[in-house]
Amino acid sequence: MRKFGSVAALAILALALVCGTSAAATDIKLAHVVNENDAFHVCALKFKEVVEAESGGELTVSIYPNAQLGDERNLLESMRMGVVDSAIITGGPIMNFMPKFGVFDLPFLFSTPEQAYRVLDGEIGKKMLEEMAQHGWKGLAYGERGFRNLTNSKHPVSTPEDMKGLKIRLMQNPVYVDSFRALGANAVPMAWTEALTALQQGAIDGQENPLNVIVSFNLFESQKYLAITRHAYAPNVIMMSMKTWEKLSPELQSIVQDAAVKAAEANRTYDNEKEAEWLQFLKDKGMEVTTPDTAAFREAVKPVYEKYEEEFGKELVEAILAE
Repeated sequence: MRKFGSVAALAILALALVCGTSAAATDIKLAHVVNENDAFHVCALKFKEVVEAESGGELTVSIYPNAQLGDERNLLESMRMGVVDSAIITGGPIMNFMPKFGVFDLPFLFSTPEQAYRVLDGEIGKKMLEEMAQHGWKGLAYGERGFRNLTNSKHPVSTPEDMKGLKIRLMQNPVYVDSFRALGANAVPMAWTEALTALQQGAIDGQENPLNVIVSFNLFESQKYLAITRHAYAPNVIMMSMKTWEKLSPELQSIVQDAAVKAAEANRTYDNEKEAEWLQFLKDKGMEVTTPDTAAFREAVKPVYEKYEEEFGKELVEAILAE
């Protein structure tokens, strides 16, 4: 009986320890809208790894990919309400709540990844993250969606004239819409989840995204033509609900901030290392690739700069271009 009693006591103690640990742990729900093959998921996994390791189990991270918790606009709203704790969000939808963020979406604003990183990791980018607090979010760090390129199912694109009349899906972002209209395309803003079906059904002709997305979502199945336009650089933001952020101790806030920076680095490194491989993969899958001279494209989008310089501030635009 004594032996049985000691075994039972040990079992109860073990159960109490397990329950105690699980009760003490705070789980962070981290969402994104793309699949597990995407760089966003690389970013999310790194965030989870660092948070859980550095917090010693005090924080856990549950990742929800594939828009399981809603599209990006819904995620932004859910974080404001504290329903979703954290998310990796493409820059475009943020502009709907925070118009000034749209400055990063101006066409051909960034020419190299290095220029983008200098701007985003410097004073300009930091100030933008700080301003997110007014909207109910804690901006933590910038990963990236990356340089965006054009695909379509109709014909090769080498000049702006080739874009005339093409129905191109865009993010729900006025700067992107104005940019593609200036290039002569029929701009169709819609959520990514809807776009995939529209592309497969031929309801739209094309879309624009970095190579990683074109590969991850097998867009070569519906899109024959790829133009390496690099017409925009899209950051993503690793962000948290201010409601969740404020519940964390200063020590845990520091851990979350560090994890976001490391996740952003992992995201960027992954993109830069894989870009040539992705391009070759798409060629092997039968995509016809053009590399347009962008001079004519840059000329065509000048009216977009004229329209938005007043809203964003000419000095801010010039400071970014000068980096």
